[in-house]
Amino acid sequence: MESPAQETKDNKPKVEEVSDHFKELRHRFLGFKKDKYLSNLEHYQRLSEIQTPKFMVIACADSRVCPSTILGFQPGDAFVIRNVANLVPPHDNGPTETNAALEFAVNSLEVENLLVVGHSCCGGIKALMSLDDEVITSSFIRSWVFVGKPAKLKTKAAASNLDLDQQCRHCEKVCSLLFVLHNLIQIIIKLPLRFGLYTKRSNCLLKLQKHPFEAC
Repeated sequence: MESPAQETKDNKPKVEEVSDHFKELRHRFLGFKKDKYLSNLEHYQRLSEIQTPKFMVIACADSRVCPSTILGFQPGDAFVIRNVANLVPPHDNGPTETNAALEFAVNSLEVENLLVVGHSCCGGIKALMSLDDEVITSSFIRSWVFVGKPAKLKTKAAASNLDLDQQCRHCEKVCSLLFVLHNLIQIIIKLPLRFGLYTKRSNCLLKLQKHPFEAC
């Protein structure tokens, strides 16, 4: 029987495999440089001096739901921040990274549209809905998703008769927009348009939610 140390060592990726991954990334970069950058050199040179994106996008970090791929954004189109469950913490407390990006996008870049991209079967939202509020741990995941507790309570109040999966679907649609709307009011910023997009991975559906909106 192998020792734990031996097992851990054997499970590490081989140097050749890691090298192959970076070779593939280099190949993709060179393809981008040849097919897009050099063929649109003037455009990219302008972007190197200033960015004027029309969209601020807050999206989930899930590797299967990339807003640039789904919505066809090109460099310079959107100022994007991604995190677990596309959460926006309350303005007056909690982590500040997302709110800093939101403030910068609106007040400095003067984006015209705010887009929150949520998706079905979100692991972060499931972690939030499954969270035992009374248990204190040092988990970074728990600390992060806990900022969505008001949305969880809102979901429980509106959909307590549904099973966990259905409650998660409800919360996925309301969680981020709830916080974004609160934050827009608190930091006194106004946008002409406020949108929410909800993507369903299993059959590639896209649903647009405008403010004011219903959660489900």
